[in-house]
Amino acid sequence: MPRLFTGLEIPPDVAEALSLKRGALRGSRWIEPSDYHVTLRFLGDVEVEIAEALHARLAEARPRAPFAVTLDGLASFGGDKPRAILATVAPNAELGDLQAEHERLARQAGAEAERRKFTPHVTLARLRREAGAEDVAAYLGERGLFTPLTFTVERVALFSARESKGGGPYVVEAAYPLG
Repeated sequence: MPRLFTGLEIPPDVAEALSLKRGALRGSRWIEPSDYHVTLRFLGDVEVEIAEALHARLAEARPRAPFAVTLDGLASFGGDKPRAILATVAPNAELGDLQAEHERLARQAGAEAERRKFTPHVTLARLRREAGAEDVAAYLGERGLFTPLTFTVERVALFSARESKGGGPYVVEAAYPLG
């Protein structure tokens, strides 16, 4: 069973700028810049039939124009028990519409409905238990100045991931151009 998700690739220049945010943070496992992405729809381990049905639906998705996405800050997930360091994505109607379409196409392909609210982001590091909330707050305070990074989305990708604790490597199995 392939482990799949749809998402946006991060251009190399933006990935390079994000990689400069790496730092000394106890309990962190930094993601390789080549694996940075914005997840649109995580499917997890799916049957080959669902994967094929999703691919067919994505290939026939309605045309849409390329659009801009802006990464506008650093944050963490997990509150008092932080799990990840991430770059946040500025609210964007086009991105929200694209994600809703991917959710619909995934369900039509036979995937279960996503229960989590869509919170677009780029995961920069995964955190183990020893990364405490104080450590994360200090890291974010030291790197809090964030110059927004904007890139144009010209295609979406269907990624596969090896079974692991997350963080790649990810493979683009198929890409679907916008426009």
